[in-house]
Amino acid sequence: MAAKSWLPIPSGSHFSLANIPFGIISTSGNPSPRPAVAIGDYVLDLGVYAAGDGFSNMPSLPLEVFSQPTLNHFAALGRSFHWKVRKHLQMVFMENTLESHTLQGNARLKEESLIPRQLVTMHLPLHIGDYTDFYAGRNHAYNVGVLFRGASNALQPNYTHLPVGYHGRASSVVVSGTPIRRPWGQILENPAVNPKIPIFAPCRRLDFELELGAFVCKANKMGEHVPISNAEDSLFGVVLLNDWSARDIQAYEYVPLGPFNGKNFGTSISSWVVLADALEPFRCKGLVNETEILPYLQEQKEENMYDLNLEVDITTPSGSTTTITRTTSSNLLFSFPQMLAHHSITGCPMQVGDLLGTGTISGVGPGSQGSMLEQCWNGKSSIKLGGGEERLFLEDGDTVTMRGWAAGEDGSIVGFGECMGCIEPANKW
Repeated sequence: MAAKSWLPIPSGSHFSLANIPFGIISTSGNPSPRPAVAIGDYVLDLGVYAAGDGFSNMPSLPLEVFSQPTLNHFAALGRSFHWKVRKHLQMVFMENTLESHTLQGNARLKEESLIPRQLVTMHLPLHIGDYTDFYAGRNHAYNVGVLFRGASNALQPNYTHLPVGYHGRASSVVVSGTPIRRPWGQILENPAVNPKIPIFAPCRRLDFELELGAFVCKANKMGEHVPISNAEDSLFGVVLLNDWSARDIQAYEYVPLGPFNGKNFGTSISSWVVLADALEPFRCKGLVNETEILPYLQEQKEENMYDLNLEVDITTPSGSTTTITRTTSSNLLFSFPQMLAHHSITGCPMQVGDLLGTGTISGVGPGSQGSMLEQCWNGKSSIKLGGGEERLFLEDGDTVTMRGWAAGEDGSIVGFGECMGCIEPANKW
């Protein structure tokens, strides 16, 4: 049976007592961004809580981390501090807690630090110095390979040997709810026609990509690597991630150096960071890799992925909402620790707040694909939506909403809330 809280938590809430995710909030009364945790329909302002002696039983905790505009300072404290703070807060909110004097019985602190979640504005949880997007969703990689190279050459020879990735654009990573402007670029009106002369136009094949993202919480010096045995301790927590994609712009530009403008115009992440410790009960095995990977990528744990339910909705300007994707995060070939270990083997210095994306997560059956490119098979068949509407790719005014969660054996839910973005028309040129 799930642990109960003295604070009412609605049934099915992503922010149960088993979760306690961290984020950055502001309010109309205090517009300064600051750390908080989500619990049910409320957030706990950690700066106010700390100033009210909420953490008085944790003398080694540097309270200044809760007056910062990002979570970077808190993340840099390390996994042991993250665990202690989360456990403390769980105890404070637990029914019949021995810590009842700290918040439940402290009327003034409760009034000042507990804020209805609907009254806060969310901000990017961490300052992101660098963003790297991987390609670890083998089902997606195979589908896209079949589309553009044929089934016999769908996966490149290196694919199962290492976590394939590219460097994204950190400056265009935005928090859930931020509108996404349709980008301009060079596209081929008809890729089959020769000579292949591009036109300059707004993207006509705008797509989403369903991913997870993980934040780094421990830096390594330039010239040193992060061993696979230490990689888990360098990861802070996980968010939902939508790496928006301009398929037609990307198709023309990506040879020979890979994605550029087709990917740099926007990446959305969910507001709340679910700590790695909160996801521990949901470990599972990922996709089987029949290739024997090199020792530097070999993990001791077989259950190196998370078993999370993932969904994607499209809401059209008419107001009709359709769930077009249902899959699970176990559909990955490489884990976050493997991505981090591989990223650093050259001595690349990772920094606190760096973001790692999984790449698109797709299942194998209809309706489990994590992109419209796969679902419409590159424009060959339309995606049926509610109200008789159809889509090949995203249209102006469409809103994409991603959700992710897992339910424990005791019924408690650990979730991310939503990762949402609405498509705005291209600027006039």
